[in-house]
Amino acid sequence: MPTEARLATYRTRRRQRLAAQPRLRSTRSPGGGLAWHVAGELLVLDEGRRAAERHLAGGGADNTGDEELIPGIRRYIAPHADLPETIAAVRAEAGDRVVAPNHVLLSAGNAYNHGGPYGPPEPAGAAQLRRPAPPHGRVPVAVVDTGLWQDSPLPGSLHARGTVEIETDTDVDRDGVLDGDVGHANFIAGVIAANTRRADISVIRVLDTFGVCTEDELIRGLGRVGDDCRVVNLSLGGYTDDDLPPLGLQRALEALLATGDRVVVAAAGNDGNTVDPFWPAAFAATDDRVAAIAAHDGAKRCSWSNSGDWVTADAPGEDVTSTYIKHPAFPTGWAQWSGTSFATPYAVAAVAERIAAGSDARRALRDAVREDLVLS
Repeated sequence: MPTEARLATYRTRRRQRLAAQPRLRSTRSPGGGLAWHVAGELLVLDEGRRAAERHLAGGGADNTGDEELIPGIRRYIAPHADLPETIAAVRAEAGDRVVAPNHVLLSAGNAYNHGGPYGPPEPAGAAQLRRPAPPHGRVPVAVVDTGLWQDSPLPGSLHARGTVEIETDTDVDRDGVLDGDVGHANFIAGVIAANTRRADISVIRVLDTFGVCTEDELIRGLGRVGDDCRVVNLSLGGYTDDDLPPLGLQRALEALLATGDRVVVAAAGNDGNTVDPFWPAAFAATDDRVAAIAAHDGAKRCSWSNSGDWVTADAPGEDVTSTYIKHPAFPTGWAQWSGTSFATPYAVAAVAERIAAGSDARRALRDAVREDLVLS
């Protein structure tokens, strides 16, 4: 685990990064978690579209346009709209679940960033990856996350051909310090590769190098998941101010799971929150094709891991060693990192092993949870 000083610096830097983004706003969820959204943007289902357009125009909002994200849901950009007032009016006319803010999802934990790493990565010595199985014996796995940094110990033979979206910058804000979530996808892919030789890994970039994406960006990313994909790793998430599922993300997951034999494995978050559901992991409460993975330290659930009756299972998440990026501060290219972000790929690997052995994805997820992820 990082020292308290490094952890405090990491949290402060991330808090400042979010506070400096002019488009982002936050409110408190019922249990005290921060629910982030994009100012002046709405996600609207088709059945609420006419009401939304009418109330935006009637309120004098300067609506600069809309776009269809996936069939049935659109994003409206209305920078001068009073979002709470517009949402309340549309819901009163067309129904509660037709309009919502465009939420922001994050890959890192502790009050201002949640879902992935608990603190910064630490340099580590090289560990061992499993040699990939032949292509015909591998299970397509999608890591929807940051982009993949190419200069890494992670061998290209692990990647699904032509399906890796690359990261090219490690210091976007030019402050001379590695951005907080550079290498996040590299680390996740390395955990998968260390625990199964059966995964054929694609990487879909939705998070920036500070671990931030908007709900519409995640929706579009889920739309890029390959038709043959069997397991989706989502080491990201967030809260909502009413504890209800994010509207657009719910529709996107429904679409993703409506075709093919696939499951979603998602991080439970790192705020130590025992009250609020953390999305998308909390969809596990109502859909057995989704699993919510908390983190344990080998003996018990980590105190910083979120908990709730929607959590499906625990996996190793403290002081995990995996592939990172090659950088002067990380000379081996390996790192040690903690978080539910890195417990999640342990579960993904267990599911991939069972699919490779002939199980369908839903049964593989169920059996992995019952048998492979039991904390003794």
